Amino acid sequence: MVPLSILYQDEFLVAIDKPAGMIVHPGRDPEEPEWIAMKRLRDQLGQRVYPAHRLDRPTSGVLLFSLDKETAGLAQQAFELREVAKTYQAIVCGNVPDRWTCETPLRTRSDDEILPAETSFERLAVTPEGSFPRDPTLVLSLLQARPVTGRFHQIRRHLLEADMPIVGDFRYAGMDRSYELGEILGTGTRMLLQSKALELSHPRTGASLRIEAPRDTEFSKCFPDL
Repeated sequence: MVPLSILYQDEFLVAIDKPAGMIVHPGRDPEEPEWIAMKRLRDQLGQRVYPAHRLDRPTSGVLLFSLDKETAGLAQQAFELREVAKTYQAIVCGNVPDRWTCETPLRTRSDDEILPAETSFERLAVTPEGSFPRDPTLVLSLLQARPVTGRFHQIRRHLLEADMPIVGDFRYAGMDRSYELGEILGTGTRMLLQSKALELSHPRTGASLRIEAPRDTEFSKCFPDL
């Protein structure tokens, strides 16, 4: 089994580049151990690990764990208090605005309380028209997303509201369109959302940390010149 890629490690913390399709920790449904990040990392390091936050299964990129219970509590608290700056990258269809902010409140289930939610977006690149021979009219934009809050599927839902669902997001963009774009771009069933970087104060030492993932290889298929 290929080892998980470790982006940062010290005596208190370890961050991995989570592959898309992997869940963070065991859920209600049975799952093979190789598809559970917490179990894979535990076996790879030979010690127990504690997730500091979560990423959706189809999202790739920076995922932070603690190596002891005390650090785990401090790291989780930093996320809950919004003391961690999170940067994501996503690919959507169309030539989108240079930057904008979405503040539409969200709730997880229909009977839950509606909670404030805020995400800022910035366009980093756009493909020239005619870049994809199988669909010459297709234009893609690479976005940077910075969520201030951490609601359920926040980035995905805020982009859907702007009529810019993420490429490959079967839940919000639809199965037919996701399959179609996957074939055109060669990205298969991947959702093109990556946790690109985390910035935080080290929960034990106070040192400033920036942990960044390399460019997702599927993103390079859409933007090979970056």
